[in-house]
Amino acid sequence: MVTSIDAGQLAPRRPFRFTTPGALVMRSWLIASLLTLVSAVALADPAGIRVDHAWSRAMPAGATGVVYFTITNQGAPDVLTGVATPVATSAGLHETIDDHGVMKMRPVARLAVTSDKPITLTPGGYHIMLTGLKQPLIAGTSFPLTLTFAKAGRVTVTAMVQAMGAAAPASHERGMDQMGAHAMPMRGAAPK
Repeated sequence: MVTSIDAGQLAPRRPFRFTTPGALVMRSWLIASLLTLVSAVALADPAGIRVDHAWSRAMPAGATGVVYFTITNQGAPDVLTGVATPVATSAGLHETIDDHGVMKMRPVARLAVTSDKPITLTPGGYHIMLTGLKQPLIAGTSFPLTLTFAKAGRVTVTAMVQAMGAAAPASHERGMDQMGAHAMPMRGAAPK
């Protein structure tokens, strides 16, 4: 059975207005929420974080690899909190230290990235260790590396693979020259 309704029998719809006290509170809450969301999106903008000269060395599958790069922060202070790549079982930030004449590597949970100077991950200093390579890293190829920052979120870069035992690419060394004394010298290179 179909029932028809005459349009004249329907009550006219009134537009919803924020005029009651409850509606005014709701409107204020919505505006505050939108402003908070816009602020959070602005803080999470990775435009302030720049990663340059990401490179690695050739290694066979199953071995441990390493990645180096330079991070420049043109925004608010941030913190590198994690790293991942599909080419290894795990990836993590490490630091090489001199423990009474014995060189050791240790994991580092976080790395502060301030806006006053770039941070260069180099042989003999901070680096990304790739444990359990799922595929060989072949010179002349590249692979993705995703860095996670506390504020900027995820930033994915492409690491170029150099020959086994290679020193930093020339562009990486030029970047170090431009950064000045705070950049760590490469192993075997004279301090700059």
